[in-house]
Amino acid sequence: MDGQVKSLLKKHSLRLTQGRKDVLSIFLHRNIAISHSDIESDIDGKYDRVTIYRTLKSFLEKGLIHKVLDDSGATRYALCNDNCSEAEHQHNHIHFKCQSCDETTCLDHVNIPSVTLPDGFQMAESNFLITGTCAKCA
Repeated sequence: MDGQVKSLLKKHSLRLTQGRKDVLSIFLHRNIAISHSDIESDIDGKYDRVTIYRTLKSFLEKGLIHKVLDDSGATRYALCNDNCSEAEHQHNHIHFKCQSCDETTCLDHVNIPSVTLPDGFQMAESNFLITGTCAKCA
């Protein structure tokens, strides 16, 4: 996994620091949307809140992760797909939140329903959230 971490940081023009390696490893290991507090728990005091916040901000700006909004109001983050970059995020996909385990997952390969907005409205970004029971909890 260390090679994958280094490769992703390099691809997104991010300096290789131990903090970035540790945070990115959490994303790769968990493979779900995670919150700042999830990262803090996993790191167990190794880095302070500000360091984690700055790392997430850098990852967002470089197109490595994207924000995931769910029905709890908490901001979570998930790895972007391979098509994202600093110039353009390609994360218009469905998010699924399990009502049993509370995990939010990106469903990149599920078709998004077509939305027609009224005249005068222009979409900048959309968020699709489906709640229910995931395959793990079914």
